[in-house]
Amino acid sequence: MADSVSAYPITSRRVVRAWQDGSFLCKFRWVHTVKGGRMEEDRSAHGVHDCSENSGAHRECRRRLRSAMETSPYAQLLLHAMKRSGCTVSRDRHFSCEACDGSVSGGFDAETSEIVLCQNNIHSQSHMDRVVTHELIHAFDHCRAHVDWFNNVRHLACSEIRAANLSGDCALTNEISRFNFGLKQHHQDCVRDRALRSILAVRHISREAAAKAVDNVFDSCFNDLEPFGRIPHCKRDADMAYSEFKNRGRYYANF
Repeated sequence: MADSVSAYPITSRRVVRAWQDGSFLCKFRWVHTVKGGRMEEDRSAHGVHDCSENSGAHRECRRRLRSAMETSPYAQLLLHAMKRSGCTVSRDRHFSCEACDGSVSGGFDAETSEIVLCQNNIHSQSHMDRVVTHELIHAFDHCRAHVDWFNNVRHLACSEIRAANLSGDCALTNEISRFNFGLKQHHQDCVRDRALRSILAVRHISREAAAKAVDNVFDSCFNDLEPFGRIPHCKRDADMAYSEFKNRGRYYANF
């Protein structure tokens, strides 16, 4: 089964609440799509769906989000790193569970500093953990660097490479479930492919242009392992990275 894509900028439809027939329904619109290098906002409605905060899908999304933030070493390390960088993350302020189009799993909206989680496309805790981690890497990059998300495709490519490399998207267990394994340097190939797919999901550019952007920055961005300090191929690696990260401050405090 094809794996869903985590992408930046937002490709989900953002919620605009409407009161209709005595109950809350949600009208959706596309936001922050990029066409020809120009950010556009489409305010047209694309149907009405039941996505109230009392829906089962919404409650399950919030429950899985809470679990990810409290138990995933990937997410905990990133949350700690962002707080240390002056970008403290709040579950209520910086995350939104919403229904999304297609197979998109989530996205990071730089204008609102908000991570969108696609409640209709995230169906397990492990998937939620990966999506939260993937989008927190984008948020971390946004916090620490002057990223031109909408006008510089190389900036977008770099963050997508880092997110695919460090989030567990390309962990061997996930690749086996996609029937992709057995190739030499397969991790690098997976990172390259998923970064390319994420760019194409949000940019109206050719595959060749997206691939060129990925190629141009791949080596430097693949080797940028902050804040993990290593590629966390599994939960044990992430646990070790988190422990080492917490000890960095103690080490420097001794000088």
